[in-house]
Amino acid sequence: MRAALLRAYGSAPEIAEHPEPAADAEHALVEVRTAPIVPLDLLCSSGTSYFGEPPLPYVPGVQGVGVVRESADHPPGTRVWFATSAGMASGDGSLAELCRVRRQDLVPITADVPDAAVAAVGTSGIAAWMALTWRAGLRPGERVVVLGAGGAVGQVATAVAVELGAARVVAVARSESAGQRAAAAGADAVVVLGAGEDRAALSVRLVEATGGPADVVIDPVFGEPAAAAALTLGHGGRLVNIGGLAGDAAEFSSAVLRGRSVSILGYTNNAITPEQRADALTQVLALAARNRLSVEHRVLPLADCVEAWRLACQATGIRVVVTVG
Repeated sequence: MRAALLRAYGSAPEIAEHPEPAADAEHALVEVRTAPIVPLDLLCSSGTSYFGEPPLPYVPGVQGVGVVRESADHPPGTRVWFATSAGMASGDGSLAELCRVRRQDLVPITADVPDAAVAAVGTSGIAAWMALTWRAGLRPGERVVVLGAGGAVGQVATAVAVELGAARVVAVARSESAGQRAAAAGADAVVVLGAGEDRAALSVRLVEATGGPADVVIDPVFGEPAAAAALTLGHGGRLVNIGGLAGDAAEFSSAVLRGRSVSILGYTNNAITPEQRADALTQVLALAARNRLSVEHRVLPLADCVEAWRLACQATGIRVVVTVG
């Protein structure tokens, strides 16, 4: 079969012939249609991730969309989204014509959403949904601030917060183009980060944009933006951290945390059950089918995997999706 094969850490995978995988008692075989290139793929392929160095060569791709060829749980032809452990453990991922997938990592797709759009949403949509519902416990009428709102998680979180009845959703973006993506997702207001803007100034602008204290902050970036956003939280406010694109450390005021009973919470998709993951993806794709949310993406064929990888490394906030089948 054709596959994008990574032969050296820190390089781009290249098209190569690769042995076909096979199904077994614990694994299904999926004919891949589309696969996104996400930050986790880039991290694992660098050989510097906290998972350690994956054995080389291997096929990257921690998620994908396809149809079942062979499975003990689903009939052939079933359309599915799937996750893999490529780069985190030995084994190949989704950037290939066929992928061997653990049975519990298959999620049937019933929503009328194109394959590329499903791939673009994927785990980012799961993280956004679970961070708002499971970790933050968002209630109708609350005010929400979404950091990194021009990225995949941010675009979905903004749209989901609106759908769940937030009174006001304020998107924080690092550029005008990212702000436009956040606005398209349904944000009531967009705050674009200023060059060299300090924490106090940003927190003032956020309070003005939210029209009062925020109840929930969804944070895929951490660092100074998270520190500023935490200052906007009112009594019982919750900040849910999903990532660290702006830095691995953030400073929080003890007086604010104690005086307002603020909660700083962490979230990872690795902490949820397969059932939670399937339900979250199904909920998000149902909104996508109603044109209530999407993630801006660019589609390239598997034959252009080197160029697709290069574009994904640019971290523009636009998801790169590879078409395979």
